[in-house]
Amino acid sequence: MARFFAQGSLINDMVDVQRDRLARMLNKVPQVTIYFWIIKILATTVGETVADFLAVRLGLGLTGTTYVTATLLLVALVVQLKARRYIPVIYWIAVVLLSVVGTLITDNLVDNFGIPLEITTAVFSVALAATFAAWYLSERTLSIRTIYTTRRELFYWAAILFTFALGTAGGDFLAEGLALGYATSALLFAAAIAIIAVAHFRFGLNIVFAFWAAYVLTRPLGASLGDLLSQSSGKGGLGFGSFGTSLLFLATIAALIAYLSLNPQKEVIPVGAADDES
Repeated sequence: MARFFAQGSLINDMVDVQRDRLARMLNKVPQVTIYFWIIKILATTVGETVADFLAVRLGLGLTGTTYVTATLLLVALVVQLKARRYIPVIYWIAVVLLSVVGTLITDNLVDNFGIPLEITTAVFSVALAATFAAWYLSERTLSIRTIYTTRRELFYWAAILFTFALGTAGGDFLAEGLALGYATSALLFAAAIAIIAVAHFRFGLNIVFAFWAAYVLTRPLGASLGDLLSQSSGKGGLGFGSFGTSLLFLATIAALIAYLSLNPQKEVIPVGAADDES
């Protein structure tokens, strides 16, 4: 009898291990590689330039652009949530649209409701912290290497949305307060990200904190790059325009996604990989 129960326990353990391995194979987000950060920054830049193009060049206005992009985002997130695994094109379309909508949320609060940037920065900081707190209390982890349940994925996307809104508010607040030019702002935010990377790789800064801090900062970095490329020379830019900049960056994103789709080993989290520290 004891042998029977021992065998049953062993079988259960094997099932649990297999279930865990399967779950890891179905992780819904990509591995954090250089490709991840390049596409993330490009997507952030597109978020800034596409919003400007739709609102100004196509005449949709801030409110109309918000309705259109929010609807597209909802469709993209439904498709992403229904997917059973990480699919690059679906995932990154959702990120690009989150970038646009996150930017528009802050712009609406500031331009349409007259809420100062320092208040929106504080509000989105609290919202992001609350999301992480709820995520951890619910899942006991903030690892992005184990996004294989719908609840974890919802926390993940909520956090990303607030990082874009916070990055917009904080970046604009800092840029306007210091009256920095586009190029100087881009260098400042790039330097901040570099400091975080050094703190993590050299001095052991917690990986979860480092990842999300860098994620927030890529938004103002991408926005500064977008403004630098799209704005006229009279405003301190290079004059490519919002349409030209958006087209260039979208084409680059598409090329990278195509490459990663053909070479999935470049960013798919391997089976049995260790979780992030949380």
